[in-house]
Amino acid sequence: MIESAYAVVMAGGGGTRLWPVSKRSRPKQSLSFGNPRTLFQQTVDRLEGLLPPERVLVVTIADQADALKAQCPQIPVDNFLIEPMPRGTASVVGLAAVALQHRDPQAVMIVLAADHFIDNVPYFQSLIQAGVETAKQGYLATLGITPTYPATGYGYIQMGVELELNSGQPVYNALKFKEKPNPEHAQAMLASGDHAWNSGMFIWKTERILAEIRQLMPDLSGKLAEISQAWDGPERQARIEVIWPTLVSETIDFGVMEKAEKVAVIPAKDLGWNDVGSWESLFDVLPHDENGNIVIGAGHIGINTRDTLVFSEVPNRIIATIGLENMVVVDTGEALLICSRDQAQQVRQVVDRLKQGGHNHYL
Repeated sequence: MIESAYAVVMAGGGGTRLWPVSKRSRPKQSLSFGNPRTLFQQTVDRLEGLLPPERVLVVTIADQADALKAQCPQIPVDNFLIEPMPRGTASVVGLAAVALQHRDPQAVMIVLAADHFIDNVPYFQSLIQAGVETAKQGYLATLGITPTYPATGYGYIQMGVELELNSGQPVYNALKFKEKPNPEHAQAMLASGDHAWNSGMFIWKTERILAEIRQLMPDLSGKLAEISQAWDGPERQARIEVIWPTLVSETIDFGVMEKAEKVAVIPAKDLGWNDVGSWESLFDVLPHDENGNIVIGAGHIGINTRDTLVFSEVPNRIIATIGLENMVVVDTGEALLICSRDQAQQVRQVVDRLKQGGHNHYL
C-alpha cells in the first residue's frame, strides 16, 4: 500500500457520444461493454493493492451517487462527495482537495476518471507509484499516453528533458499543453516523438494543488475556502449547494496545468488506455472476430459484413447485417442508432436534436 495517498475518482460525466446506451440515468461509467464489471468498478478494481477502499474518494452528482455506491459498497459512504451540478474538473479537484486537507494535510491525490479502459493493470500501478514519488518532490505529475496515431480528439503535452527523480519510471518536464489539433498538426506532433496524449490522470500533493488554484484561479479558491470553513459542521452540503451554482465551469487542465510551474509527465507506453469517447473508439479496445466485427449482447448473422460493431440490450434479439462495412449498429429497444464509424463523433448532434425537440425521455 502507498502511504498518505488517496485516489479521487471523477464520476460525474454523462458520455453523450455513447447514446443511446449512455443516458442521464445510466452514464458512461456505469456501462460494462461486455465485461462483468462496469467502467467505474474497473477503475476502483485497478487500485487494489495500492490503496485501501477507505482512501478512495468519489466525486459525482446526486443523480448518480446511489448507483455508484451500490456498485462499490466497499467504499465508505462518507467518501462520496456530491457536486450539485457539473462545473468542470477544476471544481471537482478543488472539492476533493478540501476534503483531503481536512483529513490528511500531507495527502497525495491520485486523480482518475471513472470511465477509462486500461488493459495493463500492473504497469498502471507502477506508473501511479512513480507519480506519487514525483508528487512528493513537489511536482504536479500527469500520465502522458504515448501516441499510436495522429489523434485529433485528444489534447497533447510536449515533453522536455528527463528529470532525475529516482521515481522508478522515466519522468519528463512538461513544456506545453496543446488543445485538440487539426490532422496536420496531429501528424507533426506524432512524428516529433516528444508529445504525449493528455490522459486526464494526475498526481499531486493536496497542499500543492490548492496553492496553484489559489494563485491561478483565485475566484474558485475563495469559494473553496468558504466551503472549507463549513466542512466539519452540519451545514457543509448546504454551503456547497449555495456556492456551486456560482462557480465558473473550467477544466483543471486549462485552469491550472497549462500555467503551473513544475509540471512533470510520466510517459505511458503500452498501457492499453482508451477514454472511450465514442462508439468508434470501442474498436480499439474490444475483441473482434475474424472479419473485424464486434458483437455484444445480440445474436448476429453477418453476411458480407466487416469491421462493424453490433450492440444490443434487447434479450433474444437477432440482428442480421448484409453488406455492411465500417458501421455501428446499437439497439436498446427504445432507440436504434445506425451510423458509419467515421461519423460516430456526430452522435452528440442527435442528443442535441432530442433536447431541442423536448424528447427528454430518450436522454
